[in-house]
Amino acid sequence: MTIGNRIVGLVASLAAAGVLASAAGARAQEGEAGVLRAGLIGLDTSHVVAFTRVLNAEGKVGPLARVKVVAGFPGGSPDIPSSRDRVAGFTQQLRDEYGVEIVDSIDELLEKVDVVFLESVDGRPHLEQARPVIAAGKPLFVDKPMAGSLADAIEIFALAEEAGVPCFSSSSLRFQPEIVAARQQSIVGAATFGPCSLEEHHPDLFWYGVHGVELLYALMGPGCESVSRVHSEGTDVVTGSWADGRIGTYRGIRAGKSGFGAVVFGESRIDSYTVGGGYNDLLVEICAFFLDGEPPVSPKETIELFAFMEAADESKRLGGAPVSIREVLDRALAEVEARRSAAGTGR
Repeated sequence: MTIGNRIVGLVASLAAAGVLASAAGARAQEGEAGVLRAGLIGLDTSHVVAFTRVLNAEGKVGPLARVKVVAGFPGGSPDIPSSRDRVAGFTQQLRDEYGVEIVDSIDELLEKVDVVFLESVDGRPHLEQARPVIAAGKPLFVDKPMAGSLADAIEIFALAEEAGVPCFSSSSLRFQPEIVAARQQSIVGAATFGPCSLEEHHPDLFWYGVHGVELLYALMGPGCESVSRVHSEGTDVVTGSWADGRIGTYRGIRAGKSGFGAVVFGESRIDSYTVGGGYNDLLVEICAFFLDGEPPVSPKETIELFAFMEAADESKRLGGAPVSIREVLDRALAEVEARRSAAGTGR
């Protein structure tokens, strides 16, 4: 079976949780007092300090009590100012305030940890940074943006599936209590919004719009068939048409008052939410995942979410014309198969 066929199956169902569920839990006894030793790759985002502050605090309970950050690899991208100009400060803070050991390579990091947070703010190196983690069999959480392209996101999941390594990616917005509660009703449509700053090395929505798009998928679920986008200097409005007839929209904000939120259209009511509240709920999900190996978000949904964003870029290039999610996925799958075949890893 070719890698393309296997990834098509991955996209179609990707019920990898059952396959992967045994890998992480067995490692829970490797650290001190049954605590998993966590490593950070990429110390150029405020997330690494925020996550470590929670995970290394005293008095933690539940899954949070079973994971501690012990080591970090700085990384950093010299062509992105928000990476280049912050990595040294966050690295020093982790070392001096939280006692995190700073290492010189990912390979050195992997010798010291049981599980990995891939945190590099730049999505482009994520695939190459994930390769040694997966090869070492370490359960992996990949922070946003999961990758610099849809093809890279697919390949990360394909590598993880082949190796039997648990892997997932998510925005913290998905697990905010009000969004979890909203999903208990029958949702006939949703409109989400959030900041949408752009970064020249990434597709438009990957850099920051990904959080609002993840919020849309948290409410609507997968099944989007086509995407259209209206773009201006200060705003993006992206409309998705789902296979069951539902419509979901994302508004990306670059001008005026900003913030995250959603309007949820249910069968019996319409609810509005302003969403925020920190990272604790996400960290509980990540730590539970590290312990049992069961991803709380399916690879299928994450892959479709990235296809949605790449389709939005294509729609922008086409002046707002609808773009098929399936066609975007097919192109990305073909790219993955071609480059893996060229590297001699296609099957």
